[in-house]
Amino acid sequence: MAGHSKWANIKHRKARQDAKKGKEWSRAARAIIVAAKAGGGDPATNLTLRYAIDEAKVVNMPKDTIEKAIKKGTGELQGGNYDAVIYEGYGPNGVAVLVETLTDNRNRTAGEVRMIFDKSGGNLGTAGSVAYLFTQKGAISVPEDQVAEDKIMELAIEAGAENVELADGYWQITTEAGDYQQVRQALADADIAVESAGVTMIPANTVEVTGSDVKRVLNMLDALEDQDDVQKVHANFDIPEEELAALED
Repeated sequence: MAGHSKWANIKHRKARQDAKKGKEWSRAARAIIVAAKAGGGDPATNLTLRYAIDEAKVVNMPKDTIEKAIKKGTGELQGGNYDAVIYEGYGPNGVAVLVETLTDNRNRTAGEVRMIFDKSGGNLGTAGSVAYLFTQKGAISVPEDQVAEDKIMELAIEAGAENVELADGYWQITTEAGDYQQVRQALADADIAVESAGVTMIPANTVEVTGSDVKRVLNMLDALEDQDDVQKVHANFDIPEEELAALED
């Protein structure tokens, strides 16, 4: 969990600094469109759509924008013909990387993702080459100052969370994928604001990254996340505390 937590928090700070609201909304809209297309426009019966809407709300997407995305997915409005494609490979220092994309042009996306791997000193692999290293989990981050330890522990565990730990100023809550929604709802009912929330891929083991490889790995992941068709990037690295501190100075 440590590698995921640190990477998630680095991304949260970067997102606040860069204010990439437009890109976050675009990604959220694509996820909603694809979910609605595959399973219908009712989140009560389409769990994937419910997750996508939940993530859209975390990035403050307006309700009418969410509704338009659903209608594009169900065919009530035109637009939104995307395919879900996952790319797998290894980055610097043998870090496993899993890249989720939604694309309207597979050839373009594959070429751009491959180029990022190559330029970073990594290698794009075949389907299944790293996916076995990750497990789908619910992951929720709550700023430490939002809630006391005893309250977040009791609330999350009673709602079905697997684990709650404090890392880099955030309460990191992990759930089974099927329990994510009820834990997320329990926090909402208690008026606890979250920094991020969603169903993600958690690595079973992490690879420690130090020295010059820290920037190489982070630059690669940043480049992947900046690619327009990329939805989510997962990696199994861990950065020691002293390396993180030096990076933020």
